[in-house]
Amino acid sequence: MSDAGTLTRADLAESLHRQVGLSRADSARLVEQILESLCGALARGENVKISGFGTFVLRDKGERVGRNPKTGVEVPIAPRRVLTFRASQMMRDRIVAAQA
Repeated sequence: MSDAGTLTRADLAESLHRQVGLSRADSARLVEQILESLCGALARGENVKISGFGTFVLRDKGERVGRNPKTGVEVPIAPRRVLTFRASQMMRDRIVAAQA
């Protein structure tokens, strides 16, 4: 993992290279294909569930009124689609165990 504590595509590809034995180029290509499939499904409006990891869910948010915190002026916020992630119970348990 990189120094900043963020897992990157390159980190995933390097992990595949070391653990599975794929070449670095094949590892990078596989990571890109997986991410492209995930993004494509979400772009088509499909939810993505990865067993033992979590679920990416698309939600439609309606129009609402927001407020500028500096001026207090009300501003309409347009309806939009948002992506949410809900970690699986297995993932939550692993995160809690890692903190202990």
